[in-house]
Amino acid sequence: MQRNELHEHIITSAGDLFYLQGYNSTGINEIISKCDIAKATLYSHFKSKEDICIAYLKQRHGAFMDRLKSYVEQKNESKNQLLAIFDLLRDMYLEENFQGCWGIKMLGELSPAQTNILKVIQQQKKELLLYLGEVVGDNISNLSKAETEKISGGLYLLYESAVTESHLFKNDWPIFMARSIAPSLFKDNELT
Repeated sequence: MQRNELHEHIITSAGDLFYLQGYNSTGINEIISKCDIAKATLYSHFKSKEDICIAYLKQRHGAFMDRLKSYVEQKNESKNQLLAIFDLLRDMYLEENFQGCWGIKMLGELSPAQTNILKVIQQQKKELLLYLGEVVGDNISNLSKAETEKISGGLYLLYESAVTESHLFKNDWPIFMARSIAPSLFKDNELT
């Protein structure tokens, strides 16, 4: 395996462990075993478990944002573009081993001293919120900045709660509920 491939293999393998069993429950030796590599090989790629975690969060978020943008672009009608995040969530829920949001799951395990991981999660959530603002701005005409933030913030909060609740209840009803509530955020506005 080439260096770049091995690097990605470590991130993916460790990420699978973090997502399924938790960050704190996953040890370095378990990551080494799952990757079938030597300890020195792992440390030639990453200085610490925290560095692996940050790489995993970035990999996972990047893939998520690419997928979300693709979902939005595939929708023709503006209302459907505004609701695309819930369609993506439903598909994610139906995939094997849905455990909720990887970032929030990680956040629940952080100690107050783990500020580097916290900053990455916060930045990723801000990026999602900003992107939702772009989708709102592209699909609803004549909105003020405050109105755009209110609608995109509402979509964001509905999405985040649907992720958490669908994982909690092991059911997709929260996704359908959030999707059905979302149009009330923009019902009085002119869709493009």
